[in-house]
Amino acid sequence: MSVRQRLEQAEERLSPYAARSNASRGRKIAEQPCPLRTAFQRDRDRIIFSNAFRRLKHKTQVFIAPEGDHYITRLTHTLEVSQIGRTISRALALNEDLTEAIALGHDLGHTPFGHFGESVLNELVPGGFKHYEQSLRVVDCIENKGMGLNLTWEVRDGILNHSKGDLEILEEGWDNVATVEGQVVKMADLVAYINHDVEDAIRAGIISPSDLPASTVKTLGQSNSSRINTLVTNIVACSAQKMERGAADRRIIGMSPEILNAANELREFLFARVYRNSLEAEKASDAREIILLLYSYFLDNPSKLPEEYRSLNGGDERRIADYIAGMTDHYAILTAENLR
Repeated sequence: MSVRQRLEQAEERLSPYAARSNASRGRKIAEQPCPLRTAFQRDRDRIIFSNAFRRLKHKTQVFIAPEGDHYITRLTHTLEVSQIGRTISRALALNEDLTEAIALGHDLGHTPFGHFGESVLNELVPGGFKHYEQSLRVVDCIENKGMGLNLTWEVRDGILNHSKGDLEILEEGWDNVATVEGQVVKMADLVAYINHDVEDAIRAGIISPSDLPASTVKTLGQSNSSRINTLVTNIVACSAQKMERGAADRRIIGMSPEILNAANELREFLFARVYRNSLEAEKASDAREIILLLYSYFLDNPSKLPEEYRSLNGGDERRIADYIAGMTDHYAILTAENLR
């Protein structure tokens, strides 16, 4: 029996709600199994060794080109989501490897300059631009010199459906992801960003600790660590209870009403006081100008795209979006400066 087979055998002890790697719906292109790693472990490794994953360390989370070493980047956010997700999955006897792979890949398609960069590209590209769709495009047909990473269906589904958009937490449509591990990542993403974005906003001077809603502080806690602990503990307890009594619907991962209301209140506070403010900052105008310049230049000169992007499927507009979306903040700024 190979190491992989022993690992697959161990997965049989997981919860009945957990995904099994040997029961995966497979890859677009069939491959020989790895003797050492399960299919989901193999996906995790492919994502970690990808160029898109490396670039996350120089991509903005919320604040555009912040001055300071302790602001959250896409990479640190991704690692936080992975760790929170793994903690929840381990506690619930779900497939930790699948959770980790989805978490590590969920933001690979994010643009430079955070969600602001995404909104500008969404205005420019025919058919629109969504980072979760781009994340799937990255792993399907951009990475590995245009060959893609050939990930399993379950990881691809989790990446594509991780985003919440404008939905409130656990609102109808929240459970559009196929696996319970995908639901875990969706929740872990939320837990990570509503907490680290508070810390970044305080660091940036946009809010002070006393501005946080009093009811949220009372329910979730004052500090970042206490809020995360409260949320994760509650998610595990409520989800375990639902699993034990048998779920009547597809939504397995949840929160108690009190914690859910507090989390939604904190999220709404961030949208009102932080996210809209960060988009109205002076740097947002510079970021918009940079993306407009890059898009316009390459639309007029598609032959100037790097060769690996010129060979991608889709029209010029989509290939230009691929190139710009893959840029780090610094590289986008430098490229625009060289074009001026």
